[in-house]
Amino acid sequence: MSAYETKSMEELRDFERSLEQQYAVCKERKLKLDMSRGKPCPEQLDLSSGLLDAVNSAGGWIARDGTDARNYGGLDGLPETKELFAELLDVRPEEILVGGTSSLTLMHDTVARAMLHGVRGSELPWCRLPKVKFLCPSPGYDRHFAICELFGIEMIVIDLVEGGPDMDRVEALVAEDDSIKGIWCVPKYSNPDGGTYSDETVGRLASMKTKAADFRVFWDEAYTVHHLTDRPDPLRNMLEACKDAGNADRVFIFSSTSKISFSGAGVAVMAASVDNLNTIRKQLSVQTIGPDKLNQLRHVKFFQTKARVLEHMAKHADILRPKFELILRTLEAELGGKRIATWTKPNGGYFISLNTLDGCAKEVVRLAAEAGVTLTQAGATFPYGHDPRDRNIRIAPSYPSLAELGRALEVLCLCVRLVSVKRLLAG
Repeated sequence: MSAYETKSMEELRDFERSLEQQYAVCKERKLKLDMSRGKPCPEQLDLSSGLLDAVNSAGGWIARDGTDARNYGGLDGLPETKELFAELLDVRPEEILVGGTSSLTLMHDTVARAMLHGVRGSELPWCRLPKVKFLCPSPGYDRHFAICELFGIEMIVIDLVEGGPDMDRVEALVAEDDSIKGIWCVPKYSNPDGGTYSDETVGRLASMKTKAADFRVFWDEAYTVHHLTDRPDPLRNMLEACKDAGNADRVFIFSSTSKISFSGAGVAVMAASVDNLNTIRKQLSVQTIGPDKLNQLRHVKFFQTKARVLEHMAKHADILRPKFELILRTLEAELGGKRIATWTKPNGGYFISLNTLDGCAKEVVRLAAEAGVTLTQAGATFPYGHDPRDRNIRIAPSYPSLAELGRALEVLCLCVRLVSVKRLLAG
């Protein structure tokens, strides 16, 4: 079909009447479908059922070094857990700290410790500074932004372009403002766009000159093994890039098995320079006697090696791929060629990013909700919940069944078309 912009006002009004009739029918169905969060579906969780038996009652709780995983101790993780995650993240075991079940908790606590105590190289705790700012590539992960809001950290929006954040702007800002202490990055299959940072972007983040000596890159590798195709996106090793640039302490890397094994009972890790981790260990020794070592042990026994993890993730991909393919087919069939929306086509991760015409996203989300389809709130992918162009909608296809997803997409596309026509009619 031709673009909506080429239609006459009379043709657009005809479209509006027809679409409103279709929308009224959708509302009468009284659907109750939720695509608001990137939750694994039950079939994905079933893939890890063997974890429940991985540590048995026949002495299976004894770690390789003789540690009784039922008891106190093990402040920063069992050796075999560090080795597995070191292999997954391509770092050394001594550069790994194993936490609890959630990488989000590790990120929150890392920011909290920086506010209370500073980081290695800080002259003052960040909370004693007049202002603390973070750079926030956007659209991005709403929970990163929520951490900043909680601690009163000012957020600066950085546009995401091909290959990562707008590095010209990033470099200019960090070079002149010592109150900029960090940047949030989801470098691989980013949330929500699904893109991956280029080698050049990684290198520039690692080597750029920063006015703040204690600037940190918060590097969230949430989707590092979450490929959808047999041609996964490559990502340059950020810790090695920082070492090569003489800035070994610059990066904090976070990851977990939350979308690999059980979302509520995974294992979370942090990777960083040994000096960074030694500083954090001293603070952790007051906060905790040790994380859940039984959970660490059962993950190691179940997964064993990186190769086994990748085999496991191929099964996840077999479940997720048809859902992503359905979304892309439907968006192309319903919205393609109309010049009212664009969308990403990721090779991995958990989301597809949909951009409507400017000024339409909130209304699309509202109408979809009234028709029984819950989407992530418009604006959530930007700091303070404010999308300056009101156009981005995050689509989370993982949890619904294919049939549910098809019904939800029907409603979403209808709402995009209806709101777009109304927008064009309003001039």
